[in-house]
Amino acid sequence: MPVTLGLTGLVLALGVATGALWDPLGARPAVEVFGYGLPAFEDGRPWTVLTGFPVALEPAQYVPIVLGLVVVGGFAEWRLGARRTLLALVVCHLTGVILAAGGLALVRGHGYSWADDLATQVDAGPSAAFLGAGAAATATVGPPMRGRLRVGLGVYGLLSLVHLGALADLEHAYAIAGGLLLGPLLLGRRPRPTTRPLTRRDYRLLAATFFVVTAIEGLYLAVAPVTGPLTSTLSPEARAEQASSAGDIPGAVIQGLLWCWLARSLYQGRRWAWGWAVGLLAAAMLLQVAGGVMLVVEQQSGWPALAYELAGNSLGMAVLVAGRRAFRNPTKRRSRKRQGSLLAPASEQQRRDATALLQRVGGANNMSWMTTWPENRWFFTENPDGYVAYRVHAGVALGLCDPVAASVDDRARLLTSFADRATTAGLVPCFFSVTPEAAATAAAVGWRTLRVAEEAVIDLPPLTFTGKAWQDVRTALNQAAKQDISWRLGPLASQPRGIQLQVKAISAEWVEDRDLPEMGFTLGGVDEAMDPQVLVGLAVDADGTVNGVTSWMPIFVPGQEQPAGWTLDVMRRLPGGFRYTMEFLIASACQSFRDSGCRIVSLSGAPLARADPDSAGGEPHPLDAFLQQLATTLEPHYGFQSLHAFKTKFQPRFVPLHLTFPDEAALPRIGVALGRAYLPQAGLRDLVTLTRSGAPN
Repeated sequence: MPVTLGLTGLVLALGVATGALWDPLGARPAVEVFGYGLPAFEDGRPWTVLTGFPVALEPAQYVPIVLGLVVVGGFAEWRLGARRTLLALVVCHLTGVILAAGGLALVRGHGYSWADDLATQVDAGPSAAFLGAGAAATATVGPPMRGRLRVGLGVYGLLSLVHLGALADLEHAYAIAGGLLLGPLLLGRRPRPTTRPLTRRDYRLLAATFFVVTAIEGLYLAVAPVTGPLTSTLSPEARAEQASSAGDIPGAVIQGLLWCWLARSLYQGRRWAWGWAVGLLAAAMLLQVAGGVMLVVEQQSGWPALAYELAGNSLGMAVLVAGRRAFRNPTKRRSRKRQGSLLAPASEQQRRDATALLQRVGGANNMSWMTTWPENRWFFTENPDGYVAYRVHAGVALGLCDPVAASVDDRARLLTSFADRATTAGLVPCFFSVTPEAAATAAAVGWRTLRVAEEAVIDLPPLTFTGKAWQDVRTALNQAAKQDISWRLGPLASQPRGIQLQVKAISAEWVEDRDLPEMGFTLGGVDEAMDPQVLVGLAVDADGTVNGVTSWMPIFVPGQEQPAGWTLDVMRRLPGGFRYTMEFLIASACQSFRDSGCRIVSLSGAPLARADPDSAGGEPHPLDAFLQQLATTLEPHYGFQSLHAFKTKFQPRFVPLHLTFPDEAALPRIGVALGRAYLPQAGLRDLVTLTRSGAPN
């Protein structure tokens, strides 16, 4: 980002050269060289628009300027590129400065004290430039994030102008508006207003944002002096009343916390929160209308300030009334008791129904058997006949694998039905470890997809362990025969008790050898391997010692009662046992399944691992770098990439697995939900362990 880094370096260098970093520039004669504004234009110094760009008048202003350049300017350059960012910075800076000066020249001298005061002031710095460039860069972002970024910038520009009212705030407002118009032009299209129907999530987000902004306004008015363009329109008595109430910080904090609590409940779509919000806004609007009547009767000033407050509350009321259908979710306690609620606890009968349905209609995902694990909950529909397995963590309905239904269209309808039900319940819907089919369905309805793993699939009919690429596998089979290691396949629940105890001991030792707890969610253990329909492969020596164990989950397809293939789940090896245990177990399983008529074997997917870590397949996602770093952090503890590399010995084809989610704003919460799903028993000590460097186990 040469423009961002170069401009940041220039600002800091000139701050040192002029001494503005420690000595206020506005109190020295040098302000006539750098300060731009209406006085500078009237005194014949228009060039200050350029000289004042890379400096600040006060030392404290360097902190927000540098942060803004790095964050907002960096975002603009990332999205627009260096040349268009440089153009946007120049145009937005000139727009903000010139329009502010021109507007003040027209308004001053008419009894408006705020405008008269600003007309005598000068400013310096690039803040209007990078805010305008950031607004222009939103044109490159797709919905819904584009709208949210623009609303955020617009709210910031409006609130800072209304409540701070400095010359810089006026310039910011003009620059943001100019940037919104400039963005489409930089991309070669005409600026035009675009609208789309608001979803329930949009209405909830807007309502919650309204009350959060109201809370922030209240806190600001309690700690800051009364300034801004509306203050000068108040009567002396009203200004004195505002000044006297500005010190009520405890009351403002309590009110702000209540508003934030109400905002959180509105975001969850709670019915009671909607009723309280409508009632409070209606009461406030009635009081404001009554106050307006009093102003007319007593012939007092203050209409602009009252109109601003009434307009803001009317906007909030309009959102609540128009989106009233988005706020029908009962409390969590009632939701848990309601039949069919996503928050209701699951039953063993639901698990049996899900298992039977999966065997009857089959699954599009080779790992669909894990949707029958008891830790899940199940969302069933009759039309289409199918279900979604999910877990609820951190306000997220975390769907596991693809929906289970008979056809592609049925699975697509099931995905959207589950997402709709989750949104209604105030949850964030997403699906984890889904195939390209489900990812395409999610993308078709405007969701985002992120590649998080790769499934290794072996096609059994053409499988022969011949050629140089299979040398390690042949060595494992030959060494096993020489050392009298035999292969056993069958349900673990039907094995002799001595074998079961050995398997549990191997697994327990494997878990204890880790710095962190055993992971769950998409990674099963011995408990899941005890399912009678799950097969285990055992490597047993002549003394009856189990050297290793693998478990295999069935793959069901439509129209076939018997499994069409098997998916690898548990892999455990006896420490100090047969060296080629895993190669022997997987190769033997592939031979047995092939001979029984199965078509495929899935070696499952290793989370955060890819055949080519430098390629995400398709357009890079902003989170790819983060996921690679996370994979590097977890590698010493869980060895996902090492496991992925091991599977390549069997020459599989790799099928991408995705995370699908509504939009990027939901990712932080989804990340917390995934962490709790994979490590439900992890505590603070375990999280600290993740920050330490460790040797592979």
